[in-house]
Amino acid sequence: MEPVVGATPKVVRSEEEWRAQLNPAEYAVLRQAGTERPWTGEYTETKTEGIYECRACGAELFRSDTKFDSHCGWPSFFSPLAGDTVILREDRALGMTRIEVLCATCHSHLGHVFEGEGYPTPTDQRYCINSVSLKLVPSE
Repeated sequence: MEPVVGATPKVVRSEEEWRAQLNPAEYAVLRQAGTERPWTGEYTETKTEGIYECRACGAELFRSDTKFDSHCGWPSFFSPLAGDTVILREDRALGMTRIEVLCATCHSHLGHVFEGEGYPTPTDQRYCINSVSLKLVPSE
């Protein structure tokens, strides 16, 4: 994965340390910017209230009250927890231009954000996030 220009992660580990901490599917998505297959993630249709954390470093990223049914095959949120919890950068992979979403704390790949798709959300944005990038901590 290419480093983020102009930003230093707060959590830094070697690739060997990441491989030891993450299972192969988590490593492929979080550290190699892969994508899980649609409709296979554990949080695609979850309605549980709570906070979604980065599976790599534990940083709080999204709240369940910003999650919505986009019917796209991945968990979708209309906003991150706070503007500084994620980093957005241009992604020109696969012959198209998209906006990649990274964890601001460890710079792990989370997914992509899309705008202007017409979803009835306050931001008109869809943060399309891989379930394997997240860990849900249910509210008590």
